[in-house]
Amino acid sequence: MSKPPAAPFPPDLADGAVPVVELVDVVDAVAHDLDWANQRAHGLVARRVEVHRCRLTGSELAEATLSDMSFADCRLDLVGLRMAKLERVVFRDCRMAECDLYAASLTDVRFERCELREATFSEARLKRVELRGCVLAGLRGVEALRGARMPWNDVLENAPLFATALGIEIVD
Repeated sequence: MSKPPAAPFPPDLADGAVPVVELVDVVDAVAHDLDWANQRAHGLVARRVEVHRCRLTGSELAEATLSDMSFADCRLDLVGLRMAKLERVVFRDCRMAECDLYAASLTDVRFERCELREATFSEARLKRVELRGCVLAGLRGVEALRGARMPWNDVLENAPLFATALGIEIVD
């Protein structure tokens, strides 16, 4: 049995820390209720950051480095994370439909109750990744999930997706 993903380290907030408002390189911060839709932040570096109820729909974060981060109740649909590096990241209750993780590197990443409908994982590299209660319908690059951890009920719910990826013909 594989090890579960490591939890992210929390931000080390200084007394009187100013809240994050811009989608720029950031360390030790918390962001709440921001609209970062359609922003371009190619190569963004974010460490020890918590993001709550923020909207990043359509944002381009290609080649970003995200470490020790948590996203809760966020809109990440259509977000471009191509070739990004994610370490110790948690996505909880996020809408991530059509999120693009092409050739991304994911280490110690958890997806909890996220909508990943039609997301792209093609050529992604996963190490200690866990998906719990996620919608995976139409996911592209499902073969990249090899080695990921999932509860049995989630595996059964997504059996048609996995069978199609393996070329298994389902008969009655």
